Formats: sequence, structure tokens, C-alpha cells
Amino acid sequence: MLANKMDTKKFTHKKSLGQNFLTSDFVPKKMCDAANIKSNDVVLEIGPGSGALTREILLRGAKVIAVEADLRAIGLLQEDFAEKIACGKLVVHHQDAREISPEKLGLKAGEFKVVANIPYYLSGLLFRKILDNNTRPEILVFLIQKEVAERIARDKKESLLSLSIKFFGNPTYICTVKRGHFTPPPKVESAIVAVSNIRQDKSTPADTLFFSLIHLGFAQKRKQLLGNLSAVYQRENLLLVFNKLDIAINIRAEDIKLTTWLKLTREIALLDT
Repeated sequence: MLANKMDTKKFTHKKSLGQNFLTSDFVPKKMCDAANIKSNDVVLEIGPGSGALTREILLRGAKVIAVEADLRAIGLLQEDFAEKIACGKLVVHHQDAREISPEKLGLKAGEFKVVANIPYYLSGLLFRKILDNNTRPEILVFLIQKEVAERIARDKKESLLSLSIKFFGNPTYICTVKRGHFTPPPKVESAIVAVSNIRQDKSTPADTLFFSLIHLGFAQKRKQLLGNLSAVYQRENLLLVFNKLDIAINIRAEDIKLTTWLKLTREIALLDT
């Protein structure tokens, strides 16, 4: 959650909600820059807290649809942004982020942006909630744990999370955010990550197969990909596919890039027909 220096005096963080308050406007500005927030944009903000990021988004002329679980935060937002709420530039929903649905919030595919400082323990879930549906944003910008951001956008090895995000868009590591920008300081450093060029096509059976395959491929991380896939598919058929795609039989799932996973998905789909 976010708050300015004055707000933190009257708004005590809740560890159960993963709240850490920002103490400067540096991060909100960087996040809005990364999302290229401009006048008349519609922005979904998850967990606005007492509104430091909300304030910066509104200053840029955008409309904010905010989802907040903490009633104390909603009270502060209603007090501090009464004028923006009255004119419809800020709409606040009392809702658990884990239940979020862009479509149910009245948002339209490709016609909104997501900018949020999210609880770190919900990072994977919220990436999936926002990207793995048919109402996807134009761009997504999250402030998350630095280690997770690096795994998504910088690591040479792939993971379930990195592949899942790259399947829908292009992740970029924007910048590192030091612990000193928060109160109380989190135990880890943070980072801003953006996902751009997000797919707007509808989900297909091929998408379902792709996700089934990567989950199967990473089922036992120390095991080779061929062995993991052999739990479901005949090894002889897999060997033919690996040979056709020039995939080493001793390779692990983490060493395969998205393009190869997509080719593998197409070939295995043919085995299923």
C-alpha cells in the first residue's frame, strides 16, 4: 500500500495485508512514467492504501478505478479525494485483490492500464488474475520484490512465472527501489516491472495446452524435461518431436525459451489429435 509522509502518521500498516508505505513521490512518478499515463486514460490500481500513487495518476489526468481491501484506507481516500470521487475521476471498490475481475469492474480489453504497488506475497496470483483472462490491459506496471522482478525480466533461466508472463506480453525491468523509500522498510529490495504489448486475442484450447505443458515440464525441477513430459505422453513420440525441433533430450524446462515452448505445444497438440 502507498502513503505520503503525513498519511503514515495516521495510518498504521497491517502486516497481514503486506502493507509498506512509500515516503516519497519518486516511485509513483517512475511507475506512471513506465505506464505512460496520460489524460483520459483509465487506470486500475490495486491496493491504493492512502493514495500516494493514486494522487500521481490523477495529477496526470487519468481516471482511477481503485480496488482496496482495507476499510481504513477507503476512509482516507474518501476524505482526501472527495472532489475526484464526486466528479467520477476516482472510483473506489471495497474488495479483496484476490477476487479481482477487470470485466466485472466494467473495464474493456485493451482500453485500460494497470498500475499498482501490490502485496509481494500475492505477486504471482495478481499477474495471473490480470493477464490470464479475456479482459486484459494495454499495459501492466507492478512494484514487486526485486528478486521476483529479476526472475521475470532479467534471468537467463526461465520459470513458470516468467514464461506465463511472456506468453501474454513483454516484461521489462524498469528500476530498483531501495528499502529506504518505505516505512516500515521491507526486508527485501523492490523493483518496478512493466509488461507491455499485451495480447488482446481470446484464450484458445492451445493456450490451455501451453500452460498444462509448462506446469508438467516444471513439475520436478531437477528432472529433465523429457522425463517430466513422459509422465503423460509416450516417450517414443516425444523423442520424435524433440528431434524435429532440435531440442536436446537432456535439457531442463528452465533452459527452454518461450518460442521453443510454443513450437513444442503445437507439435504435442498434433499428438493429441
